[in-house]
Amino acid sequence: MSEEALPPDFPIPNTENELFQKIELIKAEIGKKLVGQHQLVELMLVGLLSDGHILIEGVPGVAKTYTARLLSSIIDAAFSRIQFTPDLMPSDVTGTFIYNAKLNDFEFKKGPIFSNVVLIDEINRAPAKTQAALFECMEEGQVSLDGVTHTLEQPFIVLGTQNPVEHEGTYQLPEAQLDRFLFKIDVNYPTLEEEKIILEWTSNNTINKDLSDVKPVLSKAELLKFKKDIQNIKIDSKLIAYIAELVNKTRQDEQLYLGASPRGSIGILKASKALAAIRGRDFVTPDDIRAVTYPVLSHRIVLTPEKEIEGKLTTDVIKAIIESVEVPR
Repeated sequence: MSEEALPPDFPIPNTENELFQKIELIKAEIGKKLVGQHQLVELMLVGLLSDGHILIEGVPGVAKTYTARLLSSIIDAAFSRIQFTPDLMPSDVTGTFIYNAKLNDFEFKKGPIFSNVVLIDEINRAPAKTQAALFECMEEGQVSLDGVTHTLEQPFIVLGTQNPVEHEGTYQLPEAQLDRFLFKIDVNYPTLEEEKIILEWTSNNTINKDLSDVKPVLSKAELLKFKKDIQNIKIDSKLIAYIAELVNKTRQDEQLYLGASPRGSIGILKASKALAAIRGRDFVTPDDIRAVTYPVLSHRIVLTPEKEIEGKLTTDVIKAIIESVEVPR
């Protein structure tokens, strides 16, 4: 993700806004346990509020899994963690029917996907058959087994982590599954100053990975209410046209083999509204749109083989597209 992905906003936030105050409390609570990673935390909150699943990519040791667990602890909702491995079966995720001798019948035993916040660690280590089991869950919020449909309780969000460097024993996620993630967030190394703080916390035994003392700040009912409120965030028709033009450019760019679908433009719309809301505004600005365009589109577009060989990055193409489209006034 580009460093300019989340530029500072110039409009003064409404600090009296209930959602803004709640977000500040969440950030303060997370800051007691986590050093840095402000972009990651903000984008995860945006995904949470805009019904978006999140793919978190970064090298080992940059707190991907820890941040996901920390965020889930802040919400007073059900949490489950699934470690994806090459031998994981679809039933290990969705659940299966088990014979009950007392009832003399089969009953459905729910899998770990039946939760509000589902952390899937090393998501690219499971084979295609298990990955396919997530398609219906992530897009339609339900699980269909043996002709019976089981609805997943709302809110429902999948947080997937993967390592971009180690490819042995991994399976590349299909485009259809990648498209179901609202964001792909690239987690960078901490800055020098942040790493000094991490070392000081470690030396003083301040860092404690036990999250049992983390207080839930956001209830499930509040989260559902805020998600409804965000739908009322105002966005000018010129900005809607701006989003459409940005996404349409990805389908015309000669550097790309595959452009973004309408799901990408819808993702930018929803995410920009949520970002505006958590920053204390009831309207979307062009900065909000540009901020979320990188994580929304980076995993939805595919470079041509020639550009991949040249070492081109999808973020480079997105940056060029953003610069080529005139910002509405």
